[in-house]
Amino acid sequence: MPDRLIGFFAPTCVLPLMSMLTGVALGAESPSPSGSGIRFKDMSAHSGIQFLHTDGSSGQRYIVETVASGLATFDFDGDGKTDILFLNGAPLPGSNPKGPPPVNALYRNEGNWKFKDVTQAAGLMDSAYHLGVCVGDYDGDGDLDIYLNNFGPNILYRNNGNGTFTDVTREAGVAVGKHVGAGTCFLDMDADGDLDLFVGNYIDFSFEKHKSRRVNGFPAYEGPMVFGPVASTLFRNNGNGTFTDVSIESGIAAHPGTAMGVVCADYDQDGDTDIIVGNDAMMNFVWENNGKGQFKQVSLLSGLAYDSHGVGQGTMGVDCADFDNDGLLDFHMTSYQKQWALLYRNDGKGLFTDVTARTGAGTGTYHQVEWGNGLVDFNNDGHRDLFIACGHLQDNIGQWDDTSPYEARNLLLANDGKGRFTDVSASAGDGLAVQRSSRGAAFDDLDNDGDIDVVVLNSRREPTLLRNDSTPQNHWLRVRLRGKRNNRDGIGATIRVFAGDLKWMDEVHSGRGYQSHFGLHPNFGLGKRTSVDRVEVRWPDGTLQSIQGVQADQVLEISEPSARP
Repeated sequence: MPDRLIGFFAPTCVLPLMSMLTGVALGAESPSPSGSGIRFKDMSAHSGIQFLHTDGSSGQRYIVETVASGLATFDFDGDGKTDILFLNGAPLPGSNPKGPPPVNALYRNEGNWKFKDVTQAAGLMDSAYHLGVCVGDYDGDGDLDIYLNNFGPNILYRNNGNGTFTDVTREAGVAVGKHVGAGTCFLDMDADGDLDLFVGNYIDFSFEKHKSRRVNGFPAYEGPMVFGPVASTLFRNNGNGTFTDVSIESGIAAHPGTAMGVVCADYDQDGDTDIIVGNDAMMNFVWENNGKGQFKQVSLLSGLAYDSHGVGQGTMGVDCADFDNDGLLDFHMTSYQKQWALLYRNDGKGLFTDVTARTGAGTGTYHQVEWGNGLVDFNNDGHRDLFIACGHLQDNIGQWDDTSPYEARNLLLANDGKGRFTDVSASAGDGLAVQRSSRGAAFDDLDNDGDIDVVVLNSRREPTLLRNDSTPQNHWLRVRLRGKRNNRDGIGATIRVFAGDLKWMDEVHSGRGYQSHFGLHPNFGLGKRTSVDRVEVRWPDGTLQSIQGVQADQVLEISEPSARP
């Protein structure tokens, strides 16, 4: 009996055996080490962070336990340092918790890799079962608010601007709570200047629907299709602090899915923000926006629905970036054991090709269950690398399968700039030697030294914090947008950086990876270049803005013009 219900074929797809074997061989192939210089130091113990994740398990093996949880990195108090919000589960029926109920944990960055727990002071002490998170200034008051996608009622926390938050879920009208939560994103779907909200839903699970399962005589968690897919939810921002559920009229409710990772991005470069949903055990969704907040599901046409053989994946995390610097957003999706984590190259005009095999981007992933992911330039050489958080969801997997461990090392694949990725995990420092069953991962500059660090939430364990010590120290440029007519942080904006005949691009996202949020201020590795010719911004409403002659090694703040040119 398979360990999980995954991997059906597209109706029109034929998969020859030789093609399958060829794909496996190429996916496992790895070029010789490229000397990337990427190094990570494990700073978990030094950080002072005492958070311990719980999935609320009681031995009953409820499926919700397997998917908890994500995390967020963002500057909640506006002091210029990146803080961390860890999401937590809650006790489930049959458990016997001791002490106070588990809660999320907000850690304020004190500098020098020290963090202080300010959860209680910030007013974030709710004890819900938290799964996904996104961050954005939904009310346009200049500070970052938090939306939590839960098992049970969701929560919207408004930032009061003084280090505290208020639960405004009910008055805002965003209390989804019928299904198991997943990834969630703020986006401006209709270019009206305020942030709307997409809420991914995983499955139609309740404790009454729970089913027991055994594999080779051993107890195991069920797969998602036992409970069935459900439609996700879309809220339109009314511009007055409230939202309206437009799931039906927008088209989002037309196709039920098993959402896990979600990212909102302009996948087809037509100037509006689309929604890309990684579904577990079925085809992924690409919700194409017509520019007015009406969506059409086009994943089969785009090439992002299945892998290159037409097989549906157990997709977990979804991230996007331009890995080959051709000016187009590519997509990376993590998956389940005995499937590759997939890299899709953007061919333009909304079409994608699975290039996992030819690029080596699947190296080391076949025997792992992968979750959080990031297409991030860790050594600032101008090329996006891959970080993949690993760990099985069956805590007793070793009783019937010795090929995939419950606690595993995470993976780091370096981009050689020539279209190939190399597994450099073994040479990347003690930070990549940590073995956990990881879930969400976030990538931001925690010490303001110009390179991107890593935070990983580990199931049933303490988190992992990794300091980027890569050498040589290349130059960089970080861009922070300040909207006026558009949303405050420019979520949905496209940023392009030019230096001679070289170019880089990125977008501003809220919510990405596996049920997580990170990277609100895009970072561009410049290699040895000490300046760039210009930085161009395309704001969500189409306004174009250009800054000439920019020096490297700075956070460049770009304020939107008050009047549209």
